[in-house]
Amino acid sequence: MAFGARGWRPRSLLLLLLWVTGQAAPVAGLGVSSELQIERRFVPDECPRTVRSGDFVRYHYVGTFLDGQKFDSSYDRDSTFNVFVGKGQLIAGMDQALVGMCVNERRFVTIPPDLAYGSEGVSGVIPPNSVLHFDVLLMDIWNSEDQVQIQTYFKPPSCPRTIQVSDFVRYHYNGTFLDGTLFDSSHNRMKTYDTYVGIGWLIPGMDKGLLGMCVGEKRIITIPPFLAYGEEGDGKDIPGQASLVFDVALLDLHNPKDSISIENKVVPENCERRSQSGDFLRYHYNGTLLDGTLFDSSYSRNHTFDTYIGQGYVIPGMDEGLLGVCIGERRRIVVPPHLGYGEEGRGNIPGSAVLVFDIHVIDFHNPSDSISITSHYKPPDCSVLSKKGDYLKYHYNASLLDGTLLDSTWNLGKTYNIVLGSGQVVLGMDMGLREMCVGEKRTVIIPPHLGYGEAGVDGEVPGSAVLVFDIELLELVSGLPEGYMFIWNGEVSPNLFEEIDKDGNGEVLLEEFSEYIHAQVVTGKGKLAPGFNAEMIVKNMFTNQDRNGDGKVTAEEFKLKDQETKHDEL
Repeated sequence: MAFGARGWRPRSLLLLLLWVTGQAAPVAGLGVSSELQIERRFVPDECPRTVRSGDFVRYHYVGTFLDGQKFDSSYDRDSTFNVFVGKGQLIAGMDQALVGMCVNERRFVTIPPDLAYGSEGVSGVIPPNSVLHFDVLLMDIWNSEDQVQIQTYFKPPSCPRTIQVSDFVRYHYNGTFLDGTLFDSSHNRMKTYDTYVGIGWLIPGMDKGLLGMCVGEKRIITIPPFLAYGEEGDGKDIPGQASLVFDVALLDLHNPKDSISIENKVVPENCERRSQSGDFLRYHYNGTLLDGTLFDSSYSRNHTFDTYIGQGYVIPGMDEGLLGVCIGERRRIVVPPHLGYGEEGRGNIPGSAVLVFDIHVIDFHNPSDSISITSHYKPPDCSVLSKKGDYLKYHYNASLLDGTLLDSTWNLGKTYNIVLGSGQVVLGMDMGLREMCVGEKRTVIIPPHLGYGEAGVDGEVPGSAVLVFDIELLELVSGLPEGYMFIWNGEVSPNLFEEIDKDGNGEVLLEEFSEYIHAQVVTGKGKLAPGFNAEMIVKNMFTNQDRNGDGKVTAEEFKLKDQETKHDEL
């Protein structure tokens, strides 16, 4: 039984806020011993609202007689006393004493008998004509006309979108009662509260209080009990008739109907080609949540993210967002969770999170691509064109599509020398050097499948990189017909073996053979394939003639490669 109530009938709970203005004055006309006495033992620094007649309050109290004997206490019942003020539900003295109180204010109230239980008292509990003393602590105030109160204390400078009905949100909150007591916190669980807004998943007051918020905004939402958990509370932590205060920080919002959004940050002026489904892209990115929290970065790994697009290798939102980009472009792609990692999330990406990718496209190609050749200069006489087997000397600058320099023969101060078609360079370069004349300058773009492939060159060329070579051909030495390493420039002597076998012993050693071949080259009668080690060519020629492998060639072993009248090879 709760004392202080008229007829001692316990009342149900409810709450809100009101302006407290000062100390209640003693009631006039009662005399010294019959005055209502109010002592304000503690008044909080902030008092946005005080009790008025008609308000519903929740308070704790201890009731004693003047000699200090306790006759009742709400603390003993571990429950506040909940009642309307000024509606005759309390003894007259308490009805008056509560008016003007702030939440968290403590009052000592002395009530004379004619404002309490009078000459009758309460049988067995309160003697007739008893003066009653109450130690009162106010916990909560509300009024049936109250609405949700919103106080925004931080709003980000940029607010492109606010919460609307049917949006899905992720937010952190601290939930307290009006007296500041914490009853719940998403921060303590280290997990956001994730929910739809405006479709009945939340208490009505929170549904209303979240509308219009920006990502990054922080606001305090105060909710009266009839828009919260009402008379019954939640059955666990929230008592009936409790006003609730939520300190909310919005981290994320989206709508299930959202598609990706794209913001172009930098688009190169020269964009000859845009990415299409099936292309292979290399790009850098920073991945953040809507509140700016970084969850991943290719820059931190010092390695681009390399993938096919439009084929399901990446999340659907990125598959779509990477279409139509230029090499060198920077864009922001915002991906809603149903096009990202969904309700489950992944790794350090929370479930139902909107993702923001700031990307920089380094290069892209298609597996069907061939090399691209652009000739910048050709000399007036450009009749002799390079072909397979020719020996070439050229300068080059090698770079990536984004302009990153990989290598330069000009910087090294010496040409690069190869035999065309001999496998001494990557296939794309071999193709790019063909049909080029001395003095010509050209740019050759090589896709990775004709360059260094997925592996690249460790520490030099990234995997799957498109390469750009700026080339100047400086020298061309015509090669031999395909399959030949030595040819005769004139008629072949019918006594060739005897000419080589100078000592006439019927056997030709390597030294004799080498001396003879080199002499033919010097006099112009023969020609070795340019660009190769001459001694190795001669040695291979001798080995081919030494059919039994005994280190000498006899007349019976010695034969010509009889293909052309003037171009026979040993």
